[in-house]
Amino acid sequence: MYASNSASQWGSPSAPKKALLIHGLTACSSSWEGIAQLLVAEGFFVVAPNLLGHAWRRGTDYRVSTLAEDLLPYFVKDISYDMVVGHSLGGTVALSLLQFLPKTKEVTVILLDPPLEIEGTTKMYKSWFLNEVANVKTAEELADDLGWSRRDCVLHILGVSMCDCTTVEGVFLHNRPWSFGSLFKDIPPHVKITVLASDPKAGAVCLPEHVPSDVKRLNVRVLPGIGHCIHYERPDAIIDAIQLPRAKL
Repeated sequence: MYASNSASQWGSPSAPKKALLIHGLTACSSSWEGIAQLLVAEGFFVVAPNLLGHAWRRGTDYRVSTLAEDLLPYFVKDISYDMVVGHSLGGTVALSLLQFLPKTKEVTVILLDPPLEIEGTTKMYKSWFLNEVANVKTAEELADDLGWSRRDCVLHILGVSMCDCTTVEGVFLHNRPWSFGSLFKDIPPHVKITVLASDPKAGAVCLPEHVPSDVKRLNVRVLPGIGHCIHYERPDAIIDAIQLPRAKL
């Protein structure tokens, strides 16, 4: 893996398939380590940028549209992707990038519990994230609380440690009202989207009713018993969603 202030990448740039992974609020590109390794084994070159305000990247405008615009350099020189995965905030950013996906081949987009319509609960979520960055837990505490692997706990803590309250405040302040379900209306004909939603009883942010039911090439799957960080808890569900042979986890 190569890491810098802006991105991490895995695999060979000459691989036959390319994947773009977009992390969520207070996370970082390294949080994709587990999924990236699985994708490399399936023949992908994987790129995971760090969003503005994360991994020590500074910003002043945290609108989702601005976060998406900041990623446009990853689409220059005819760079194209076979799949895009976005977790949480990264899912809404991925939706904002649909128009920049290649138009000459089919692209799979997977959104992991994206916050589409949370206007009535933004105060609660902002308070939770502010507490997370102000009181960073240890790997042992996360493992005890959530049952994640030590690798995922350590990488999650890394992301939280490289974010701050200014970013959290800005994300919630600059995205009012918080409503992104309308972005599904612009799905290009060559793009297929799967929304993997967490279990509402386990803290889901994306509820099935937030996802339009009358849009072609859009599927929704709720994962029973699975929390918000699907890429930590059910990486196999992501592999299944891109219709690859299931890797040994």
